[in-house]
Amino acid sequence: MTIPTKKLKSGFEMPVFGLGTWKMGGDVNYNPNNDDEADIKAIKKAIDMGITHIDTAEKYAEGHAEKLVGKAIKGYKRSKLFIVSKVAESNLKYDDLINSCKKSLERLGTDYLDLYLIHGPSLTIPIQESMRALDWLLEKGLIKNIGISNFNVKRTKEAQVCTKNKIVANQLHFNLIFREPEKKGLLDYCQQNDMIFIAWRPIQYGVLTQKGTSIIDKMCQKYGKTPAQIAINWIISQDNVVTLSKMGNVNHIKENLGALEWQMKKEDVEKLRNEFPNQQNISNSIPLR
Repeated sequence: MTIPTKKLKSGFEMPVFGLGTWKMGGDVNYNPNNDDEADIKAIKKAIDMGITHIDTAEKYAEGHAEKLVGKAIKGYKRSKLFIVSKVAESNLKYDDLINSCKKSLERLGTDYLDLYLIHGPSLTIPIQESMRALDWLLEKGLIKNIGISNFNVKRTKEAQVCTKNKIVANQLHFNLIFREPEKKGLLDYCQQNDMIFIAWRPIQYGVLTQKGTSIIDKMCQKYGKTPAQIAINWIISQDNVVTLSKMGNVNHIKENLGALEWQMKKEDVEKLRNEFPNQQNISNSIPLR
């Protein structure tokens, strides 16, 4: 399967769906009992089934998730992959950020990242210093594109002013349940300012894979899809929005890929936006800052 892409006016382009690696190798801490081979196998299987966008971060399992990705992508043509990593908030000083990127590249076994994100804004390190380091990395070819994560509108604008390059993406927690970026204007801002909105946790740890919610059940019947496929397609049917999910087995990958190559009608996107029950305005994971 060839994953569809979304392209900005600036020319930046990325797949509408990717593989997340949070909880591979541990959580924020490395788990020595982790089944590394199972994670590597899952990444390889995702690539074999057409997924090229792989998202990781230096904070995931203390860098071990990056090592797993590095082992998994060996033997695949690098130019066919879209690899994303993120620098931790604690490493946003100029030299620290550059060193973090170089270490991520070493763990991943690649000489460049397609997209490099600031994992979250620092409340103490000036954004000017961080963006200057990202500009240097881009100029040297170590990264192809600059992005951010968990930035609100105000901080996104501040970051953009501090770089001579375009910020192409902001990665945020967004799904049918958690709507903080929508309620705080960030979704609109990305759509209006030629920026990709990368939504993470589209099925909310499996909560949105369950039947029993009337509006979802009706959508499943209408489109002939599962709840997970409806939840994912609702996200990617919106302008400039892509998503990613951690997937550990073939059936999970197959089901999620079934959310692609079709588009929900606009009236149904809006119906779900307005009528899905028990919506939360603040993320239960990393609120916008």
